[in-house]
Amino acid sequence: MTIDSHPTPVTLRWAVRLLRVEAVAVGLVAVWLIVADLTASTTDLTSALLVTAFAIGAALALWALGSALARHRSGARAPAIVLQLMLLPIGWFMIQGGLGWLGVPLIGLGLGVTWLLVSPPTTRALGFE
Repeated sequence: MTIDSHPTPVTLRWAVRLLRVEAVAVGLVAVWLIVADLTASTTDLTSALLVTAFAIGAALALWALGSALARHRSGARAPAIVLQLMLLPIGWFMIQGGLGWLGVPLIGLGLGVTWLLVSPPTTRALGFE
């Protein structure tokens, strides 16, 4: 039996879980975009492929960052925070566009995961203190 000298705090575990949930959600959007690209009658192929590639890249990045944070890789925290803060303007513009039911939770998710990533237990677990 071994004893983990660096247990993962609950704040970091939840941040990892939420990053992975985001990765799956964005991955599902990417699948929808692929289907839309393949079934569209007319499309600007370059734009469609770029948007689809961006969604696939975002899903992969979120999953990779979650995996790195689960392994206590401190270098993954800053990019994960940047991706979470990107949810703020996205949510704001959704609210402005009449999609408040989606924009408000996105802002809350971005702020919540950011808080989890900068909380003292996570900071200690990643070796910043």
